[in-house]
Amino acid sequence: MQAKKRYFILLSAATCLALLFYFGLRASQSPGRRQASHSGKHGLQHPSPDRPWPRFPDALRPFLPWDPLESEDYNAHGSPRQKRDANASVYKGKKCRMESCFDFALCQRKGFKVYVYPQQKGEKIAESYQNILAAIEGSRFYTSDPSQACLFVLSLDTLDRDQLSPQYVHNLRAKIQSLHLWNNGRNHVVFNLYSGTWPDYTEDVGFDIGHAMLAKASISTENFRPNFDVSIPLFSKDHPRTGGEKGFLRFNTIPPLRKYMLVFKGKRYLTGIGSDTRNALYHVHNGEDVVLLTTCKHGKDWQKHKDSRCDRDNAEYEKYDYREMLHNATFCLVPRGRRLGSFRFLEALQAACVPVMLSNGWELPFSEVIDWNQAAVIGDERLLLQIPSTIRSIHQDKILALRQQTQFLWEAYFSSVEKIVLTTLEIIQDRIFKHISRNSLIWNKHPGGLFVLPQYSSYLGDFPYYYANLGVKPPSKFTAVIHAVTPLVSQSQPVLKLLVAVAKSQYCAQIIVLWNCDKPLPAKHRWPATAVPVIVIEGESKVMSSRFLPYENIVTDAVLSLDEDTVLSTTEVDFAFTVWQSFPERIVGYPARSHFWDNTKERWGYTSKWTNDYSMVLTGAAIYHKYYHYLYTHYLPASLKNMVDQLANCEDILMNFLVSAVTKLPPIKVTQKKQYKETMMGQTSRASRWADPDHFAQRQSCMNTFASWFGYMPLIHSQMRLDPVLFKDQVSILRKKYRDIERL
Repeated sequence: MQAKKRYFILLSAATCLALLFYFGLRASQSPGRRQASHSGKHGLQHPSPDRPWPRFPDALRPFLPWDPLESEDYNAHGSPRQKRDANASVYKGKKCRMESCFDFALCQRKGFKVYVYPQQKGEKIAESYQNILAAIEGSRFYTSDPSQACLFVLSLDTLDRDQLSPQYVHNLRAKIQSLHLWNNGRNHVVFNLYSGTWPDYTEDVGFDIGHAMLAKASISTENFRPNFDVSIPLFSKDHPRTGGEKGFLRFNTIPPLRKYMLVFKGKRYLTGIGSDTRNALYHVHNGEDVVLLTTCKHGKDWQKHKDSRCDRDNAEYEKYDYREMLHNATFCLVPRGRRLGSFRFLEALQAACVPVMLSNGWELPFSEVIDWNQAAVIGDERLLLQIPSTIRSIHQDKILALRQQTQFLWEAYFSSVEKIVLTTLEIIQDRIFKHISRNSLIWNKHPGGLFVLPQYSSYLGDFPYYYANLGVKPPSKFTAVIHAVTPLVSQSQPVLKLLVAVAKSQYCAQIIVLWNCDKPLPAKHRWPATAVPVIVIEGESKVMSSRFLPYENIVTDAVLSLDEDTVLSTTEVDFAFTVWQSFPERIVGYPARSHFWDNTKERWGYTSKWTNDYSMVLTGAAIYHKYYHYLYTHYLPASLKNMVDQLANCEDILMNFLVSAVTKLPPIKVTQKKQYKETMMGQTSRASRWADPDHFAQRQSCMNTFASWFGYMPLIHSQMRLDPVLFKDQVSILRKKYRDIERL
């Protein structure tokens, strides 16, 4: 039996080998015939001993980028994500970065200037987009000459790309491609608030953006191109163009807890994208300190699709006032809607209600520069049930810090369309000029990135806002700048007496006389001899704004600004400077003025009456940081400075507007002699100006023009006046440091 088995196995093996040999031979011959037929068509030759490899008559084709839309295999077997990416035009430039899709040369030659395309006839522009364009055209970046531009903005409305929206612009693709400056979107920024439509609300803007940057609301981290796109907040059509309301936090309460711990009030979507999170909020709602209200009552056919909870939710929804909830809540839930962004985000910021973000994958607004961990709680939609316990565990000190930061961010970057647009442009400018870009401290600390211009200096210690952060002491010397507008005809003129008194100050480093008089410069011997250098600069344009130019001759951070007819003693100068050292970001000085709202005329009024409060310290005798010269020159629009120069008036008011807008604080008035006002009026050069009714009316007009440009009234009233210690006290005069002030 064993022998038979062995023979059977050998026979089977031999049969298998024979079959394998037979089919292998057939397979090797078949390709040969096909190859012969194929080579006959294309001129290829069989291998031979002399020619072991076939000769290809044509060179290899150059490499072409693979287009998935032309590949049948891709369309048949590609994943849903690949198909979505391929068909959505917003993804075509997904690999774009500043280094690959932006022409830096345009900006290096001309600086950071922004060109807005002229509006085309017949094209309608929504109010929100008009506000964006107006903000750009009113900024210091704007240029009407495209050859001078570094960045380009379309006049075609790209904000609403929802095809069901009445604001949707049709045929936008063709219209953009016809623009001769489009250049495939290079050096363009496209603003967008809404993209996609029912039911999936994709982030496709409906046209090929090419190499353009997107300044987009509700953009996802998946589609956001880091350091190229800019995530902006979703804002309503009623969002103010300039200025905007201040935050609702008027004072800090300790402990910082309010009536409600966590609130939300908004729509609930029964089906579709964005419905999961809002449908689950009722699990967390307790009707006491956690009040999360939703309603199904929206849309035309809501009753057809309502579920078993709709009636109960709608009834409870109507019981609460949304504004009352905002003002009395510690935390505000910000869940995603149909899109990732929500109006609730800005509403919570303004109300000093700490946002609790519940929108997975949302690239938060201006996340490139803003540290949202300092102002918000970043939640996870999948961990909704843990939100209440998480926020309850946050310490009261942290809550207070979060709340204060919401107010800073709101007022610095989000309270108006103008601030949103300018923040977008400043972020792009920082990318282009990286060597002078702002750091995280500047963006996330008062006064914010919009008021700290890196072109002034890259060192934080050169700005008056960061001395405490750096552990730097304020400057110990000042430069006096005397504005002279009348010729020297007598050695007893007030300007010469003022020069001598200021030069005797122990804190004076130098004196600069800005000669804005029509007469020639006086000879050197006409100026008195002093212990400090006296530099006379002849104003080129001889206009009022020239007194605030950032002159290189000013070598100290502190500037003592003086009118030629100001009467101050050395003691008064010394005391004012020591006060300024404690408040280096503010204007500190002597002559004070105030503003008020005139209900009868419905406009702002200006008064020089001596009252119990003030809101301005005039620059005829004031100390401030020299950075404000740079800010006055480079931040304020030419229209306001031209108005000042034409009137030869109001430059001091404009400087007060600027400093108060930056600091959100009033100036500081210091002690002055009682006859200061009469002394000023007794001088000849300016007496007629101060007494002239037209001069006063001009200042009234300036107040309203300035307030209109800022979008609000930045001036702040104060009732504080700083006097020397022991001032007017019944002690020996020898014990008083600034004893001469009392004698004046």
